[in-house]
Amino acid sequence: MSACPNTADTITAAATAEPLPVLGRDVTVPLVTGGEVTYAALDYAASAPALQRVWDDVAAYAPYYGSVHRGAGYLSQLSTDLFENSRRTVAEFLGCRPDDQVVFTRSTTDSLNLLAAVAPADCQVFVFETEHHASLLPWRDAQVTYLDAPRSPAEAVSTLERALDVRAGRGPALVCVTGASNVTGELWPVRELAAAAHARGARIVLDAAQLAPHHAVDIAGLDVDWVAFSGHKLYAPFGSGVLAGRADWLRAGEPYLAGGGASRRVARRADGGVDVDWHTTAARHEAGSPNVIGAYAIASACTALTEAGFDALAAREQRLVRRVREGLAEVPEVRVLSLFGDDAPRVGVLSFVVEGWNSSHFAAALSAEYGIGVRDGLFCAHPLLRTLLGSGPQEPGECGAPEAGPGERSLNAIRVSFGAGTPDEHVERFVRAVKELVSDGARWNYRTEDGRCVPDRETTAVA
Repeated sequence: MSACPNTADTITAAATAEPLPVLGRDVTVPLVTGGEVTYAALDYAASAPALQRVWDDVAAYAPYYGSVHRGAGYLSQLSTDLFENSRRTVAEFLGCRPDDQVVFTRSTTDSLNLLAAVAPADCQVFVFETEHHASLLPWRDAQVTYLDAPRSPAEAVSTLERALDVRAGRGPALVCVTGASNVTGELWPVRELAAAAHARGARIVLDAAQLAPHHAVDIAGLDVDWVAFSGHKLYAPFGSGVLAGRADWLRAGEPYLAGGGASRRVARRADGGVDVDWHTTAARHEAGSPNVIGAYAIASACTALTEAGFDALAAREQRLVRRVREGLAEVPEVRVLSLFGDDAPRVGVLSFVVEGWNSSHFAAALSAEYGIGVRDGLFCAHPLLRTLLGSGPQEPGECGAPEAGPGERSLNAIRVSFGAGTPDEHVERFVRAVKELVSDGARWNYRTEDGRCVPDRETTAVA
């Protein structure tokens, strides 16, 4: 996806880089076995902790909070400038082209649903079954072709090429693809997929929710048409996202939400109806009072990551990836899930299953006995997990703890994920905990409660 840094520079950067300060880094949590421990947040793929820098920037702005675009007062003008400057910061962070638009949304899911809403009515959509549901499900009003899971980057490109060749000349087409899998962490050949799409008259949108926090994303360099990502995965608070890219579909499509801010002129007609002229700028799809703090938080995160240097951050993260992989490889009962093979480049996201363990039980023991937060389930990527776990479409499975015993097979996995704020100690504790749980078993009894595997408070520790 991008040129690899010089090996010597990478080693130096990995050795010298420190984790970025994040909120919650000193939070302690109780252990079911007694005592407390500093919480090890290893669920970055779901929501990364906010950077301290982002929180400080937001707090500094808070006293100057004011309405945007509609106020003549000083604070309103200040907030408007902050909001629009945040848009420019995000555009620079993504390497947007001069005529691209940056629309602030609620999340990656919201961004892709917005794009689905403005896509031409006769648009054909091509999406791999390996996608997160945010990319897999928004295209309800389109003709969708779901592509089988590829087993190599080259196969991903050839699969897309064959599918697009079949529809040649049949109107607009859109390809939706992830940059890094939220299940395996593996990097996808985005630039090559974009070239294949454009050569066949299709457009492409990149789901960068898992890519943007770990690697520089360059819209122009990757030659994608749109990029979508979420603030809460990019070290900003919840509730904000971005859709950035080509303006023509966004200008031509009906506003995603109808209301104030999206409209430029509203007038009554003689027949009693209403005529509306909608904005052609990003405001067209930002009806209502915008999430100024959310937009500023994303911009602050973009600035912080850029100033820290992605080469140094990525190099350090790859050192952590190697440590986790090496540690898990020392446990024969552990199987790391992968589409493209063990040597495939990946970000700090790995999913695995443990022989003889229900994944929800294992994740609960990591939390209750070691203070480690990971995720278990199907990670909103059900078809991909079924493929990786070798299950049929009818085999029961859901997000959450199944009604299965601790040692029974379950259609779910465990995901460990980390990033710019992860201390080495958290990774070392995780590796040690996996080895101890597999060799010695859990030290407490667990039960399923409201879809979650939790320590059984009515019993004592395992004898």
